[in-house]
Amino acid sequence: MQQQATQAYQQTGRQTANPRDLEANLLSMSAAHLQRVRDDWAQGHEGLLPALLFNRKLWTVFLTSVTGEESTLPKDLRENVANLGIFVMKHTINIQAAPLPQKLDVLININRQLATGLRASPTA
Repeated sequence: MQQQATQAYQQTGRQTANPRDLEANLLSMSAAHLQRVRDDWAQGHEGLLPALLFNRKLWTVFLTSVTGEESTLPKDLRENVANLGIFVMKHTINIQAAPLPQKLDVLININRQLATGLRASPTA
């Protein structure tokens, strides 16, 4: 699964010139995967663990990036992303411990809203 996440990141990166677009596309991809699991829950949720794993690995990359020494983001933004990432990790564990389809909504919404924000024009 790590290889799949890496390949998705690389493939999306080749299609995207801007790092913000790359991150937005990956967040949208993860949200779509989680949404498919949510929509098909009644037929079984065998896709749950791979979808959660992909999302967790994506957020691990974000956490590593914003907490690293080389991050050029403002401190308050780094802290906000890190706190959100910690929440995503904890919520993921909660879903794995007691899977319910409505618990996926939080992760789907976070990913979609961040993707929308990343696609918006940065203010000067």
